[in-house]
Amino acid sequence: MPKLLTIFGATGKQGGSIIEAVLSDASLKEEFTIRGVTRDASKPAAQALAAKGVEVVATDMDSKDSVLQAVTGSHTVFLVTIPDFTGRENKELDHGKIVADACHESGVQHLIFSSLLHVTDTTNGRLTNVPHFDRKAEVERYIRSKGIPSTFVLPGYFMSNYTALQMIRKGDNGEYTLAYPVGDKALFPLIDIEADMGKYVVASIKERENVLGKQILAAADYYTPTRILAEFEEVTGGKANFLKLDADTFQSFFPAPLGVEMLENHLFIEEPGYYAGKSLDESLDLLRKVGLKPTTWKEFLAKNKAAF
Repeated sequence: MPKLLTIFGATGKQGGSIIEAVLSDASLKEEFTIRGVTRDASKPAAQALAAKGVEVVATDMDSKDSVLQAVTGSHTVFLVTIPDFTGRENKELDHGKIVADACHESGVQHLIFSSLLHVTDTTNGRLTNVPHFDRKAEVERYIRSKGIPSTFVLPGYFMSNYTALQMIRKGDNGEYTLAYPVGDKALFPLIDIEADMGKYVVASIKERENVLGKQILAAADYYTPTRILAEFEEVTGGKANFLKLDADTFQSFFPAPLGVEMLENHLFIEEPGYYAGKSLDESLDLLRKVGLKPTTWKEFLAKNKAAF
């Protein structure tokens, strides 16, 4: 009898990537049935999943009973918590605890959580305004405290930031500019989140015994702004320049309080580093072990030329 894989955020970028990756893997497609958890099972994205054979369930993340019902019977659960960048309400930790408690109570055998580093603690209090990192790290700590068999996949800096947020912008002179509040040697661990998050989760499922308790660093490579633009020029043929911004100017591009969060997020990337200087080798080896490889920045650019 197939085991049940329950995926929170099923209609989002990460959840959707995992569903596609599992459905595309012949062995996992046979081994698991998929339950997709979303807030609204009637929306088109949820209906599209149902058409693929996914059991779609609507769940109230504030309700312990609703979440418990969603995970009951699951062998494996993927959880991503959703940040609130408005500064009004941040329920990531609350929702993470509710799901962790439900997994613990229902005997889930593998909880895979989309985590990040704790910026405040990693910088010894130098940077204290990156809650969408800190809350995920706190959820990870809570999951570990419950003794749930778990793996933590830490997605890198989204390549889609450069398209969806137009971070590489074309000027009136026809040239492109990438502007950051960090130097051109800062290391950005890039990931094509929609194409690749599922690969790291598939690898974690297949290599469960080897990755329990571990952090998987999900990124294709470390890229400096210089390399990002050099490869951009190579693939697109456009001329691109890097501009280092002062803190106040960079913050001014975002509504408050998001500006200070984005500023400190990038300062963290510069020092001590998005993954605090850790190598990507072990995580890339994990992908290779199951016959997968990440999407490179050049490959992402080739697929998304029209977005620039």
